[in-house]
Amino acid sequence: MGYLKDTFYKKSEELAAEIRGILKEYGDKQVDKVHISQIYQGMRGVTGLVSETSLLDPINGIRFRGYSIPELKEKLPKIPGGSEPLPEGLFYLMLIGELPTEEDVQHISNTWGRRSQIPRHVFNTIDKLPVETHPMTQFSIGIMAMQTESVFAKAYARGISKQDYWDYTYEDAMNLIARLPRLAAYIYRRKYKNNTHIEPDPGLDWAGNFAHMLGFEEEDFKALMRLYMTIHADHEGGNVSAHTTHLVGSALSDPYLAFAAGMNGLAGPLHGLANQEVIKWIDQMREELGGGLPSKDEIEKYVRKTLDDGKVIPGYGHAVLRKTDPRFTAQMEFAKAHLPNDELVNIVWRVYEVVPGILKELGKAKNPWPNVDAHSGSLLVHYGLIEYEFYTVLFGVARSLGVLASLCWDRALGLPLERPKSVTTQWVKKFIKGELENYED
Repeated sequence: MGYLKDTFYKKSEELAAEIRGILKEYGDKQVDKVHISQIYQGMRGVTGLVSETSLLDPINGIRFRGYSIPELKEKLPKIPGGSEPLPEGLFYLMLIGELPTEEDVQHISNTWGRRSQIPRHVFNTIDKLPVETHPMTQFSIGIMAMQTESVFAKAYARGISKQDYWDYTYEDAMNLIARLPRLAAYIYRRKYKNNTHIEPDPGLDWAGNFAHMLGFEEEDFKALMRLYMTIHADHEGGNVSAHTTHLVGSALSDPYLAFAAGMNGLAGPLHGLANQEVIKWIDQMREELGGGLPSKDEIEKYVRKTLDDGKVIPGYGHAVLRKTDPRFTAQMEFAKAHLPNDELVNIVWRVYEVVPGILKELGKAKNPWPNVDAHSGSLLVHYGLIEYEFYTVLFGVARSLGVLASLCWDRALGLPLERPKSVTTQWVKKFIKGELENYED
């Protein structure tokens, strides 16, 4: 491997072994009311953030300003004759803290429509990239290219009062949300549809227009996009995309810089890529089993084989939830209403009947239930959006609603630069031995 690499590998193996010993013997010992195990294992369960827009309850699932997903499906405005809530209404709820009227939602739709024009240089920047560039890379670069339009950055450079930070943050957030569907659709059509683009339709709502620009005109698909954008919008402040947007924004980086950072986090396999991994896993199962709709017995055997091979079942388990994700249930209800005979959807449902019991039996997960990713890909495939790599871009467009509403609140409340304390393993060892009375970092 080379001298430096070899040396690093040896040192890292030694320290990793030492840390495993520390966690085994002293993991429950507390440092400033935090367990040593939490310091090393991703700060799981450490309450250290405020996010006004939503709260994730382990038992009841995600609540947006106190409202559950079933309540939002009932109470948020819809298009005339529509069955799914408009994401504009959820954004209003997260930003204002009150349920919107139909007039409120129409105002936001009209506002985003007026603000949706993207400067030509942004498209030119994307066009310079190889067409095979991952869609999330193109999406992040496109957001960064739009940063030239940041009113916050320009106002800060001129010199503004701290009391006015929220104003310019709000303007950037509204502009960015308005433009993201156009940017995402451009990337999709460039990469997968021979660079043939579709102009926006000003008569459509935000999600319906996104579906139109992608090239999907079925009313059912537009309804799916309204549901998808709503249920993927936010998941409280501790997930990677929300936390990263908040963290970078706390440095007074403008919303374009902060949101682009959040999208780079969303692109990680442990965050936003699970939706495509679910479909890949099902495709591999179908191929091994000879195609068609596998029986529950066949699915059980394949699930056990996957686990025996040291792999996970994608779409199952959650860091916080201890029940079936309400976002999974919302998508299942949509599927039962619109595509109950779809083979892939029925496989998803059969997997749902099989996997939790096996995971509970084997003790493989604290939460053996499906999360939102376990269902979303099957719905997209049904309507012809089969380009798995693009799924995380859809997720990113939706997530903008929550993280940018939160960013507006961060600046309105004057939340400070985020700067948690970190320690070294040497410090932890001294702490365990009680040698830190006169210790200074």
